[in-house]
Amino acid sequence: MAAAETQLYAKVSNKHKGRGTASLLDPLLGMGFPAHTALKALAATGRKTAEEACDWLRCHRNDPSLDDPIPQEYALFLCPTGTLLEKLQEFWRESKRQCTKNRAHEVFPHITLCDFFTCEDHKVECLYEALKRAGDRILGSFPAVVPLVLHSSVSYLGFFVNDGPADVIRELALTFATEASVLADCTVKPCTKQLHLTLAHKFYPHHQRTLEELARAIYPGHSCQWTAAIYSRDMRFVHYQTLKALFQYKPQNVDELTLSPGDYIFVDPTQQEEASEGWVIGISQRTGCQGFLPENYTEPAGESDTWVKHRTYTFSLAMDLMSRKDGEASSRRNGEPHPSQTSRDISSIQALQATIARRSVLVVRHGERVDQIFGKSWLQQCSTPDGKYYRPDLNFPYSLPRRRNGIKDFENDPPLSSCGIFQSRMAGEALLDSGIRVTAVFTSPALRCVQTARHILEELKLEKRIKIRVEPGIFEWTKWESGKTTPALMTLDELKEANFNVSTEYRFLPWVCASASRTERKAGGNW
Repeated sequence: MAAAETQLYAKVSNKHKGRGTASLLDPLLGMGFPAHTALKALAATGRKTAEEACDWLRCHRNDPSLDDPIPQEYALFLCPTGTLLEKLQEFWRESKRQCTKNRAHEVFPHITLCDFFTCEDHKVECLYEALKRAGDRILGSFPAVVPLVLHSSVSYLGFFVNDGPADVIRELALTFATEASVLADCTVKPCTKQLHLTLAHKFYPHHQRTLEELARAIYPGHSCQWTAAIYSRDMRFVHYQTLKALFQYKPQNVDELTLSPGDYIFVDPTQQEEASEGWVIGISQRTGCQGFLPENYTEPAGESDTWVKHRTYTFSLAMDLMSRKDGEASSRRNGEPHPSQTSRDISSIQALQATIARRSVLVVRHGERVDQIFGKSWLQQCSTPDGKYYRPDLNFPYSLPRRRNGIKDFENDPPLSSCGIFQSRMAGEALLDSGIRVTAVFTSPALRCVQTARHILEELKLEKRIKIRVEPGIFEWTKWESGKTTPALMTLDELKEANFNVSTEYRFLPWVCASASRTERKAGGNW
């Protein structure tokens, strides 16, 4: 470790020790990560756990900017919770559906207290202390209800915070800015203008009336506990477009980007000259790497989807507790009956039992299939010249069931691997331990799915009591399988001969079969 890094670590470590809290930095340094990158990882993950920071560092091992001294940007927001938040989120969904997306949809419902500012990675914890001090200072004067007044103009719709409560909230922002300046050496600009909670911004003028009607359905007096929250973002991508990956993509060339579902990609609209039609150049938030990616594998994401929440300070908790105690004392003084704890517990148990009694559908994916491990030529690896099966690897199944056209029918209807069988049994064991009661099983006619169902039932000790109902309508072969014709699947007679306890009385679900038939007609196959 370099001398400067050692001094930096000692300084931060001593600060933690002085507070009596274990340092998140220690385990990262113990793994051999440099102090400056470890601090960067902690800041990028909200300083929650060393494990999250460690995962971030592993994902960013090929990030060309990993050693760049670029701090995160931080902001302080006052966010609603509870019923008011639910109503606001409902407005967000309906306004987007009826009036298309506007600028307000980029960020969650909030009142800005302090706009974005930079803070060095090793001083981030000082911001948390600044928030605590500011919250403690105005907790007693924080308004029990924040008065929200609807305001509308040609390009803006939102709630304004008026009167004395606005001054208290501004004092919170000012106190935080002052404390952050002293503790973290940050330049923080508190909001001194009209406090507002934006509902819609930069929308089409002809949508104004519809948006106003939706906004009037929000009752500002809904129960709400307000939370002051510190968020951070990567300052390099402030003006970039954000995309969210919907599907997995494996690079076909070295200059392409790996995508996993849920990945966020930063795209600079001004730097797309080299990209072919249907492709974009982006930087992965998960890995920090840059490359080409197919745009139709993604969808637009909100600006705040990539922000990281750090620490929060919730108001009204203490006041709600005091008012509850006052209400209970008042009820006792007025002779009003007060429900006992026992009766509340009994009603809670009854509600839980009613919830458990509802029927549920468990959706289970099949276990690992042989062709996923040994490739498309797996059948050639395990068959003799005269068409007999043998086991070339322990991850191949011990044996294969008999089929009418011999071993070649397994090519497009592969079985589970040994690991897949183990996975299926583990899933059944987990269901048994959870106490879930299974009353019926439906499965795709694919052999791997029927096998998975049988092994789960065996672990549940239900393999003789419950017959497997084979439903061809849930076999999505046109989406996942190659080829233009339906694969050769085992018949019910073949499955019974192979000791699968399948139902011969079950009739296919009409609506599912109709859908499956349409799909099959497109491909020229039948079932």
